[in-house]
Amino acid sequence: MNTTARSKKAAPIWLFFPPPQKRSPKSSNLPPSGAGTGLSGGALARTGGLMIVFARMNRILSIDPENQRAVVQPGVVNFDLTLAAEPHGLYFAPDPSSQKSCTIGGNVAENAGGPHTLAYGVTTNHVTALELVLPDGEIVRVGSTQGDAPGYDLTGLFVGSEGTLALVTEITVRLSPKPEAVKTLLAIFDSVDDAAETVVDVTARAIIPAACEMLDGWTLRVVEDFVHAGFPRDSAAVLLLEVEGLAEAVAGQAAAITEACNAHRARKVRVARDNAERELLWKGRKNAFGALGRLAPSNYVLDGVIPRTKLPQALRRIREIGHRYGFDIANIFHAGDGNLHPIVLYDPRDKGQFERAMQASAEIIRYCVEAGGALTGEHGIGMEKAELMPLLFSDADFDLMRRVHDAFNPACLLNPGKIFPLSKGCGEIRLRAKSSAHVSVA
Repeated sequence: MNTTARSKKAAPIWLFFPPPQKRSPKSSNLPPSGAGTGLSGGALARTGGLMIVFARMNRILSIDPENQRAVVQPGVVNFDLTLAAEPHGLYFAPDPSSQKSCTIGGNVAENAGGPHTLAYGVTTNHVTALELVLPDGEIVRVGSTQGDAPGYDLTGLFVGSEGTLALVTEITVRLSPKPEAVKTLLAIFDSVDDAAETVVDVTARAIIPAACEMLDGWTLRVVEDFVHAGFPRDSAAVLLLEVEGLAEAVAGQAAAITEACNAHRARKVRVARDNAERELLWKGRKNAFGALGRLAPSNYVLDGVIPRTKLPQALRRIREIGHRYGFDIANIFHAGDGNLHPIVLYDPRDKGQFERAMQASAEIIRYCVEAGGALTGEHGIGMEKAELMPLLFSDADFDLMRRVHDAFNPACLLNPGKIFPLSKGCGEIRLRAKSSAHVSVA
């Protein structure tokens, strides 16, 4: 694909669904939507408008096994691509916990990650080219089928732009070969601090597992009651680690990880006996959020990032914030790359609980930034964390971002009210915000 190839202005066939609010005749809000599994509000019509739904653009257009590429429409479900690539010994590496329902178009919009991000990176590391529709209807192709294209990395710009620059109508992705060998280890700890220190030590020893996940004891007991994955109910925390590659290298890495776990007082390190046990352990991890639904009417899943070396103190701080606001906060997260997912359990029918849950959540995210981290690791900014963006960016930063935004979407036709704080967003959104009685900052 040519990086700058353009066609005549044309409009693809879209499905338009009416929004729940009345659309203003003075504005057009066109948020793209896939499976609706996003957690930052990126696909919500913040001020009304028309939803552009890509659910029926769900075809895998081609798979090229020799070059390890696939071309898909945005409505293709993430896991369906892996199933289609399996006969060729390939798979699609980004694996969000919602991979059996989320779509690749949504993954591109939010730059989604998943448990195997530690070794393989997030969505942007697996997208080589995009077909885009600009707000004026012009169709543009960026990137290259085979790899990096000359000139500016426009593909990298659009991945993670949350539908605010263009609509993605076709995606070329890199497929990965299935590894020769895989070992999944479950390390069991009687102390949360020991488990967190182990994560720091593993990476300090230059061991890069394919995945390194952590569940605290309170959470894993709930998961075990629901999934029966084989997690020990009497432990304080577990690490779920996976190594893959050549058989000899995998055996060596598994032994090195076991040594690191034992150095930090692991009660036991268990290696999955076979693929069935491995899949059951991962089923427990990926169904954890659903399991927590048995404990409270609602929960708020956060997505902050911290340096790995600060995991122990971060978990202590999260516990302290939960106690102060009167909430149980579950911890299930991508420990290897410091991507935290604290889950605040609350009852939304109680207005006081809801407000305290939002305050506690905002305090946790602020702490992540203060610790040298970031607002989001894979869920995106959307409307959830837009008002917290000034914690990371200056007015000069916002001015530069706005100029990039306006180069593609000057009239704010696509997905207004996302990413930017309301005070620095599109003009009409700012005016509406001033007349609004309440704007959430969490």
